[in-house]
Amino acid sequence: MENASEVAAAASSADPKIGLRAVVALHRLADALEVLQVDNARRRGWSWQEIAGALGVSKQAVHKKHAGRQ
Repeated sequence: MENASEVAAAASSADPKIGLRAVVALHRLADALEVLQVDNARRRGWSWQEIAGALGVSKQAVHKKHAGRQ
């Protein structure tokens, strides 16, 4: 799946093979967007606590996942 419209169409497929591949693509997209936005928030001076609150996770979880890239 190469683009968002393909992923969106595949996500509702009755074929589990296609639907599950769409789930994988969506997970990868969500992970990439999280990295992008966490980096954006840190550049703008957000604390780990603020980022954690926005993501609905603990400060420790977000710090452990993202602090190594800083």
